[in-house]
Amino acid sequence: MSATAMANAAVLTGLTRRLANLLYRRPNVYLLMLLIPPLLWFGVVYLGSLFALLGQSFYTFDDFSMTVSHDLTLANYQALLVAANGDVLLRTITMAVMVTLAASLIGFPIAYYMARYCRGWEKGLFYVAVMLPMWASYIVKVYAWTVILSKEGVLFWIIQHLGLTGVMDSLLATPGLGGNTLATSHLGRFLVFTYIWLPFMILPIQAALERVPPSLLQASADLGARPIQTFRTVLLPLAFPGVVAGSIFTFSLTLGDYIIPQLVGPSGLFLGSMVYTMQGSIGNIPLAAAFTVVPIVLIGLYLMLAKRLGAFDAL
Repeated sequence: MSATAMANAAVLTGLTRRLANLLYRRPNVYLLMLLIPPLLWFGVVYLGSLFALLGQSFYTFDDFSMTVSHDLTLANYQALLVAANGDVLLRTITMAVMVTLAASLIGFPIAYYMARYCRGWEKGLFYVAVMLPMWASYIVKVYAWTVILSKEGVLFWIIQHLGLTGVMDSLLATPGLGGNTLATSHLGRFLVFTYIWLPFMILPIQAALERVPPSLLQASADLGARPIQTFRTVLLPLAFPGVVAGSIFTFSLTLGDYIIPQLVGPSGLFLGSMVYTMQGSIGNIPLAAAFTVVPIVLIGLYLMLAKRLGAFDAL
């Protein structure tokens, strides 16, 4: 090796050592170097797209020429208050709330059994049973439910053999709930939503229940509390962050879904399908952006409330 090459190698080694010493003495610099790439991606791609979406919601759409101009206006947000658009928002939010409540009522007993009574292979079996529907294709599951809920489906067959046809006809005749069949009713849409998002409720609740010390429940029983009192005053408050954490998923996923409302239930747009129609079919991107801002605001407020309730600790 020549003298020049040896000198260059020595200089490079010295610079490497200085840089290593700098990073060792100042770990914050090392941490910053690691965080810069993902922060740039988050800031430019994610937040940048959201701000671009927010900006487009103030653009003007010409119904005659079907073009978008950069003239700023609040007409798109005023259009959200129109009765037809308000009905879309109310229908979507109501369904999201009802699905969240149903998923929590169904998911809590399952999660409690998994956390308190399952051991070994049985717990693994329950985990697989809960997560197995998540491994199947989303579209396949929804189409399968359209067959299950049809008049020739297995659910109607079971109802007929149980002699509950009259009860089902009464439900389907209820305004705002029924339809010609379960597959074309709000009730059927509600059942599909609840089934699809139920695992996202069970797992956070189960994780929260796992962190509740059994000694607290035993102490409550030793002090004379009845099971219902122990549940209300000890178990539920400690597991409630898990319920809130699960509700983040069920509420937000239902709020933004546009496939289930198109395949199951009666006619009537949901928020996701409304955005798809405005942007994909009509080309009214400003109004579609204004509709998209609504779930962003709702989820943002909901996340702030969930954080105060300790939901993030249960994730």
